[in-house]
Amino acid sequence: MVTAPVRRAGVPEATVGRLPLYLRALTALLDQGITSISSEELATLAGVRSAQVRKDLSHLGSYGVRGVGYDSEQLSAQISQELGLTQEWPVAIVGMGNLGRALAAYGGFTGRGFRIVALVDDDPEVVGTVVEGLTVTTLTALGTSGTAVAIGVITTPAPAAQTVAEQLVLLGVRSILNFAPGHLVLPDGVDVRGVDLATELQILAFHEQRRLLAISTHDPLVADVDAGPDCDLGRGALG
Repeated sequence: MVTAPVRRAGVPEATVGRLPLYLRALTALLDQGITSISSEELATLAGVRSAQVRKDLSHLGSYGVRGVGYDSEQLSAQISQELGLTQEWPVAIVGMGNLGRALAAYGGFTGRGFRIVALVDDDPEVVGTVVEGLTVTTLTALGTSGTAVAIGVITTPAPAAQTVAEQLVLLGVRSILNFAPGHLVLPDGVDVRGVDLATELQILAFHEQRRLLAISTHDPLVADVDAGPDCDLGRGALG
């Protein structure tokens, strides 16, 4: 059983959502040997306002020094501790399709507080095969293996996601990352983060369409083409 450290009281969820952005920026800076950073520079790297950075970090009790900024290593360690990344969290990936296998092969988990301890599927042709050094097992076998799992990652087709999530909860998993489309209905006390790639693409398509509409409305060259050869501008140009 993995016990999580108690998070500092009073840290808003919105702030928690931005802490990984700050940590990623700080990690990149440390890799470059940069030992201090201002709130303005951190804000630029994280894509937020500098005032927001200062407010977020104040919730952690961290305040920059005027004219110096923040100590990159100290702030990185503080955020890592707040996020519970001072230990490795065991992760199980359920669903060994293309996405599941890609996540299993992703090297970015190493060194960031996560370790994949189990790969799960229910296809008899997949169970027992070896993927990235781990033997694919079933949820039932995982439950009897004694393997501790803190976070479950669901990469199954949508119809199976709810059942898989319920099984993970029965195994004691209280944190789930769901890549399957749709909403999961689970008991209170279970944290679910949903990642719907199609939805994100649809949002990007919306903004792309808005840009195209703006161009067609305001760009005189595009407007002329859209109007066709019989428009007034076209007749004037041809005499």
